[in-house]
Amino acid sequence: QVQLVESGGGLVQAGGSLRLSCAASGRTFYGMGWFRQPPGKEREFVGGISTRGDGTYYADSVKGQGRFTISRDNAKNAVYLQMNSLKPEDTAVYYCAASRTYNLGKTEYEYDYWGQGTQVTVSS
Repeated sequence: QVQLVESGGGLVQAGGSLRLSCAASGRTFYGMGWFRQPPGKEREFVGGISTRGDGTYYADSVKGQGRFTISRDNAKNAVYLQMNSLKPEDTAVYYCAASRTYNLGKTEYEYDYWGQGTQVTVSS
């Protein structure tokens, strides 16, 4: 049974940092990624990482000044999202996603498995 379990969310002040983790089990994956759903909005792409971890891609909203960094540890079948300089607009439920097919997906349709989500709240 395939499972993705996120952890590391919480409440943080603006300018602070959080590191989200996603532990995958049940199989290995090609690309993995992070999405988020802000309150009252649709889920949106945050960033993705290639199968071997040698390629990453980020949404423009998080790309500036290297605020967010995705990494993965294939030995542990895990992916991480380091978030720095957090802003109130980063408040959202963050989802881990994994693909059976695509190496560096940027849309929901390229991912086959999803975690349950972890809440990140950034206070001003």
